[in-house]
Amino acid sequence: MAEIARTLSLQTDAGPATIPPVLRRIVIVAFPDVQALDVAGPAEVFSQAGGYSVQVAAPERQPLPTGSGYSLLPDVALRDVTGPIDTLVIAGGEGTRAASADDLLVGWIAGAAPRARRVASVCTGAFLLARAGLLDGRRATTHWAWCEALARSFPAVTVEPDPIFVVDGPIRTSAGVTAGMDLALSLVEEDLGSKRALEVARNLVLFVRRPGGQAQFSAGLQAQAAVREPLRDLQAWMNDHLEADLAVGALAGRVHMSERHFARAFKAETGLTPGEYVERLRVERARLLLESTPEPVAAVAARCGFGTVETMRRAFARRIGVSPGAYRERFAA
Repeated sequence: MAEIARTLSLQTDAGPATIPPVLRRIVIVAFPDVQALDVAGPAEVFSQAGGYSVQVAAPERQPLPTGSGYSLLPDVALRDVTGPIDTLVIAGGEGTRAASADDLLVGWIAGAAPRARRVASVCTGAFLLARAGLLDGRRATTHWAWCEALARSFPAVTVEPDPIFVVDGPIRTSAGVTAGMDLALSLVEEDLGSKRALEVARNLVLFVRRPGGQAQFSAGLQAQAAVREPLRDLQAWMNDHLEADLAVGALAGRVHMSERHFARAFKAETGLTPGEYVERLRVERARLLLESTPEPVAAVAARCGFGTVETMRRAFARRIGVSPGAYRERFAA
């Protein structure tokens, strides 16, 4: 797809004629029981940015129920979407399961992808991309609640449960619902520059334009809340005392359990071992400090309870895949 052309003036017998700029063509694929915001969110971002033409396409041009109390009317039926596409966006939602079983829809996506400059999915739309074979051998993400199912159903896909969105070549996948707007903003930045993307974010009153490598949600939400009061209270205390001794022995002592019994109970109630939970909390806090403060990496490591920079570096390598310094370079305000 051509880049946005500059407006040209041609001299004709009637005087100068203006040729409008070429617009990048965005096609958003929807289906019955689609998540409305998966469609409307990216569409609004592209529309606000200017320089794009946005079409919503569906198997048939008829109202689509959304499960939100209203229906969406697509602009066009899929069979009428011809020619090159700049960006093909596949929405998600409760209807994804039925849509994934629709061979005609999946076949259309597989056939349309080669004529698109890039292909993206929002939320569980990743299942449709995977079903079409577009994610084989690639990294991808989806809504956190469906990451495990995506990995299980499509073992050829490397599923990353943490990021808001993942870029792998021409394929972009995003987490749930509002993450589709973050992904769309990143595409606007790619096409039109960071200044325009930030203007769109401000116009839409988005608090912040989140980079793709940031986590979908906090480490505290990634684990279940413990049912037993001592363990639930301990979780809250841990979050406020990351610099303290959070080894299994010390934590078990705080709730008056043996180490063995504590480790089993904590894993059973939170889904994570104590060590995993502590490391996630510390990495999350370190991320926030690296993003928002000029503190030296060594000071951040100490404040978050890592002790040494090397210990924090190893934790970042396990959880994020980059060093603390590289993370700060990419995401610092």
